[in-house]
Amino acid sequence: MTDGARTATRTGSRLVEAATHCPYCALQCGMVLRATGDGVEVGARDFPTNRGGLCQKGWTAADLLDHPDRLTTPLLRDRPGGELRPATWDEALDRVAAGVNDVQHRHGPDAVAVFGGGGLTNEKAYALGRFARVTLRTRHIDYNGRWCMSSAAAAGNRAFGIDRGLPFPLADLGHADTLLLVGANPAETMPPLMRHVADLRERGGRLIVVDPRATATARQADLHLQPLPGTDLAVANALLHIALTEGWLDRAYVAERTTGFDDVRRTVAGYWPTEVERLSGVPVADLYATARALATVDHAVVLTARGAEQHAKGVDTVTAFINLALALGLPGRPGSGYGCLTGQGNGQGGREHGQKADQLPGYRRIDDPAAREHVAGVWGVDPDSLPGPGVPAYQLLDALGTPSGARALLVFGSNPVVSAPRAARVESRLRALDLLVVADFVRSETAELADVVLPVAQWAEEDGTMTNLEGRVLRRRALREPPAGVRTELEILAALAERLTGGGTPLPADPREVFAELGRASAGGPADYAGITWDRIDADTGVFWPCPDRDGPDTPRLFADRFPTPDGRARFHPVTHRPAAEPVCADYPLHFTTGRVLAQYQSGAQTRRVAALRRAAPGGFVELHPDLAARIGVAEGAPVRVVSRRGELCAPARLSTAIRPDTVFAPFHWPGAQRANSVTNDALDPVSGMPEFKICAVRVERA
Repeated sequence: MTDGARTATRTGSRLVEAATHCPYCALQCGMVLRATGDGVEVGARDFPTNRGGLCQKGWTAADLLDHPDRLTTPLLRDRPGGELRPATWDEALDRVAAGVNDVQHRHGPDAVAVFGGGGLTNEKAYALGRFARVTLRTRHIDYNGRWCMSSAAAAGNRAFGIDRGLPFPLADLGHADTLLLVGANPAETMPPLMRHVADLRERGGRLIVVDPRATATARQADLHLQPLPGTDLAVANALLHIALTEGWLDRAYVAERTTGFDDVRRTVAGYWPTEVERLSGVPVADLYATARALATVDHAVVLTARGAEQHAKGVDTVTAFINLALALGLPGRPGSGYGCLTGQGNGQGGREHGQKADQLPGYRRIDDPAAREHVAGVWGVDPDSLPGPGVPAYQLLDALGTPSGARALLVFGSNPVVSAPRAARVESRLRALDLLVVADFVRSETAELADVVLPVAQWAEEDGTMTNLEGRVLRRRALREPPAGVRTELEILAALAERLTGGGTPLPADPREVFAELGRASAGGPADYAGITWDRIDADTGVFWPCPDRDGPDTPRLFADRFPTPDGRARFHPVTHRPAAEPVCADYPLHFTTGRVLAQYQSGAQTRRVAALRRAAPGGFVELHPDLAARIGVAEGAPVRVVSRRGELCAPARLSTAIRPDTVFAPFHWPGAQRANSVTNDALDPVSGMPEFKICAVRVERA
């Protein structure tokens, strides 16, 4: 089944089969859902990103639809500290509206904040931004994608004039001669992507991985660079230094298609490979081998991911790898380029249409007068009534319940009690609110703190669109109606808007109508969806933005002729290495880093409830080198405590030579004592607001 053939099958009036996409990561693998006598089963679907393959999470995705933990009625708390009890929808929505009105009457519009998620459909992300700015009139909206893609987005915008994770189709990876993966572990985080890497390998291409751990992806590499966490920027500058000294630059490309290279040339001149080896631990020979593999082939691709980006210098680190790609003339060439692997399901679309603190639909800046006028015209409001930019996600959460912060928070599609850095502090801020409202389909750790919990539809029960890591806009198709008592987020926002404005600024609840409005609001912006319709998506395997004209082409590949900058040229930016925000010391002598495992996803609120995934990954662990384990007297499986200046986690030890002796690792999917984000650092990148998830100073001891 393809999008251009059958998208749904009916028996009489009953829908029995639907072509849709996996609810998890940004690969958005195509799948088929089939209604059976026992529920819903997942089937394979030949789609360009996954070519019929799914990971274990995808194959078991339907197990959540009828899970006993599923919420089917609103819950509310009658008093602080009281128990959540079942309520009617009118009771719950009236409570939310009254609480919002009370808080804003006492403290002003910005006293109410909205926190969204990178897994929401484009329609819901767009509606959430409009609800915040028009209905609530608050500047305080951001989303958990701030912790996923913001550093790569900021680096891409300042270098290329646009942020699209992959500016080319994923299949291009199979045509590269060399692929450099920096801080990415797709063999575990998005396994079907490795089919494209296999194409590269079958053609004789080389895979080079930069990662402090010998991950499942690194073990498949032709060359694995294993730097000290936080030194990727220095490695990138050393690679460009080598390319310069060896005469491997594409000088014609640099002269004709870029600007600012002379400043970068002067900066990287000081990054001698021997000095970078001392700093990072990456041997000089491996630095030369990597530079040669990228510079002396016909087609090369550089991809970064969270390992490079989740740092207080994440924007500069990504910029260093973009500088390398530009100097070698890669962006805009078929089979070559720079890209970023988006993490969350709609991490791309979720940041394009208004969830982000500084943006309006179409990836417009909220402080741009022309953008404000255009979007306000679509919304039917005065441009001057739109609030200005808000603050990034962690700053928003860190100020909750304080005199300068919001007093009420509405959460859609996120679980910050588990996923936020310095999570114990964020949990305390959530507890300090006058009103916490959470929309979810299970009682997540954040929902357990809420005053009102609103049960929402799942992915197989709603129509809409998602934008995957390639910038390909896809159709999510409903197989069935939500259970009785459950509403979609669009229906919830429409009902709240009616209560809060008396019907004065209505929000549509129909996703097709919302998408049409999104197209008008995004028209002319960098992420232009004006030419995309559900019917056009259904007729093909998705539509790549920008697509301004319904009768015109979409854009699978960017940068072929020019970059979307005023002069059409890409921008080099000189960047220099700086240490992690928190260096190791006598009391905290080890580096701590986090990541994902194959069988779990994000905060684990969904995947921890799937029996097969729970069997595959039943709990957290602390990965440490056997030499370190011997020093502290720890055996395999023994409980260990990881302690930072912010908190601690306790989990069984997993001994492995895959990790450096000076580094420990823990996955971030579990709450409670195993919560990795109790330990992580809340130091922020000054440009993107990205927290430094990937490195902090810790000590490890027997529990």
